[in-house]
Amino acid sequence: MASIRREISIVAPPEKVWDAVRDVGAIHTRLARGFVTDVKLEDGARVVTFANGMTARELIVDSNDADRRLAWSVVGSGRMTHHNASAQVFPEGNGHSRLVWIADLLPHDVAPAVAAMIEQGILAVKRTLESASG
Repeated sequence: MASIRREISIVAPPEKVWDAVRDVGAIHTRLARGFVTDVKLEDGARVVTFANGMTARELIVDSNDADRRLAWSVVGSGRMTHHNASAQVFPEGNGHSRLVWIADLLPHDVAPAVAAMIEQGILAVKRTLESASG
């Protein structure tokens, strides 16, 4: 199984970052503007449309306020046979946060494409949240 881990420091308080992460229906407006263009909520899931035109149906596995952690799983993807991901927010002090995004997936050969999307996404999160803070 391929495992991808990316993390980034964000100049915004962890409460504010977590509030945007946990708002599962507003990725395109509150969390990753420009990377995600639309989100449609379904019972226990969301359908995410990315800027590249790709869509993904993501089951919301868990949203944990105490740990500031959201977990989801992409289902029904043509190429991936397994996908589980999480985003967790940690305080860094002085009103800064660290966002850690982890994805585990199969098959291995999709990992480079997914890693590239995660890298684009985490930079969009940083831009979106820092522009909202500043």
